[in-house]
Amino acid sequence: MENKNVLALAYLGDAIYECYIREYLLKKGTEKVKELQALAVSYVSAKSQCQFVKAMIEQKFLSEKELDVVLRARNHKSHKSPKNTDVATYKYATGLEALIGFLYLEQNKTRIDEIMKWITGE
Repeated sequence: MENKNVLALAYLGDAIYECYIREYLLKKGTEKVKELQALAVSYVSAKSQCQFVKAMIEQKFLSEKELDVVLRARNHKSHKSPKNTDVATYKYATGLEALIGFLYLEQNKTRIDEIMKWITGE
């Protein structure tokens, strides 16, 4: 899986990450869709994802293999320019999404759960 296109991993990881966040918010008792959407943004925006992954890197929360996936995605040359954020922020967010996609394809749900608990502060 390490040789998979990191943007393809990010594509998958984005969906997985979003599902985790939505489930987390519903389990917290939030039920109004407008409120769910507003709360979800604080987790799924590129800016938030960038902050989460930078903190994980700083705190050495990621394994070498995981960090490699994040950095390969962050450093990947993309022809897409972000709409609502700067390129560096977008690339770090892509790195987090690629990591989630990588772990999902590796069927490492336990590690995804650990990362998502770290992100949500559970």
